[in-house]
Amino acid sequence: MERKQEKAGLREEALARRDAIDAVSRIEFSLKAAEIAADHLKTEPGMVVSGFFPIRSEIDARPLMDTLRQRGARLCLPVVLDKTTIVFRELVRGAELVPTGFGTSGPGEDAPVLDPQLLIMPLSVFDRQGGRIGYGAGHYDRAISRLLAKGMAPRLEGFAFSCQEVDRVPVEDHDQPLDAIITEREYIVTGR
Repeated sequence: MERKQEKAGLREEALARRDAIDAVSRIEFSLKAAEIAADHLKTEPGMVVSGFFPIRSEIDARPLMDTLRQRGARLCLPVVLDKTTIVFRELVRGAELVPTGFGTSGPGEDAPVLDPQLLIMPLSVFDRQGGRIGYGAGHYDRAISRLLAKGMAPRLEGFAFSCQEVDRVPVEDHDQPLDAIITEREYIVTGR
């Protein structure tokens, strides 16, 4: 089976498991994952951190983002510019949010574009070796490659429900491995 088809099958199965989590449990699990992350993530005041707003049945990273903001992090969100590119625009309290692609919202064009040092990343599937399957567009992989080309070494943290874990993600050359995965059960260091 071709890797792309294998990834699509794993994505479909994991998203079905995620979709089966009831709304109240999703909130509780998101809060628990935020607590676990807060205990493990090391941030400095002024550190640029990319988070995300949830779409569909995704885990909600907003409680974690608020904790990191209170610790002095500069927050940003991914914004889809076109079919191949995302940038990270600064998120400040009270700023107007606009549609930013994939059914989510974020800062508008007037917000500064930042280069995150820590990326809290959504995903559909993960494994304990740092393998990640997103939604198939490759936006994050290309954005991370651009950061690496600038000489940066951003920390990559997956943020998901534990039911999205699989034994092994089929990895391709362009895939960027995660440093860790945060779930409502645990903080998984991948050894990347």
